[in-house]
Amino acid sequence: MTLTFTPRILSLTRGVLSSSRANLLRNNLPSTATAILQVRRAGYATTTTEGKTEPSISSQSSAGTAPAATDPLPTPNDLATDWSRSYSGLSERPFSKEAADVLLAPIDAKDVEMKQDGMIYLPEIKYRRILNKAFGPGGWGLAPRTETNVGVKVVSREYALVCLGRLVAIARGEQEYFDPSGIATATEACKSNALMRCCKDLGIASELWDPRFIREFKEKYCVEVWAEHVLTKKKKKVWRRKDQGKVGYPYQET
Repeated sequence: MTLTFTPRILSLTRGVLSSSRANLLRNNLPSTATAILQVRRAGYATTTTEGKTEPSISSQSSAGTAPAATDPLPTPNDLATDWSRSYSGLSERPFSKEAADVLLAPIDAKDVEMKQDGMIYLPEIKYRRILNKAFGPGGWGLAPRTETNVGVKVVSREYALVCLGRLVAIARGEQEYFDPSGIATATEACKSNALMRCCKDLGIASELWDPRFIREFKEKYCVEVWAEHVLTKKKKKVWRRKDQGKVGYPYQET
């Protein structure tokens, strides 16, 4: 007996086979939604298609599964303040009366020095002593806010004065140098110059920027004398304190 398949029968047979193959694949492979739900992020629990919550990786580790090597993220309290950018504590509240009395105390005339060009100043160590007396050693510090800028003849850098964990003032210090070998020393002097400028905001030695005080101090404690340069023999008027003695090298009083 010979079976004859017409083209229509062959077409129907192919359709049935294709439909059966598609159903088989659909039953064996997870759906797109199920596959997406099965993607886990480390440390988070996921929900299955049955509505059950699967444990996170951290909880699975207690059941014997090897966990990923992860460290806990630091909390904001664990992070140190970045004083190169922060303004934390600025004008938050005034310091105690005891500290204010030390900072605003009149300067001792014996502590004031005179440069030969007539400028009066307070040595930087005096500023440090006043800060130590007001806040205690370790209660204040200078934090750099920029990189050191080394120019052709001048070194400069911006610093922030921080007292009791609060930003108090920001100033740029500067210092001249004449030889590359002196840059390190100029950098340290630059820091002291920034400290002096920052201390103005705390009222330390504020008299030194008062024109009336400057005139009265020079009249009472200083004198202008003629002096000759030892090498060039040029004469000029220079200033000194009355109790300082004669002008020193490279000048000689005439």
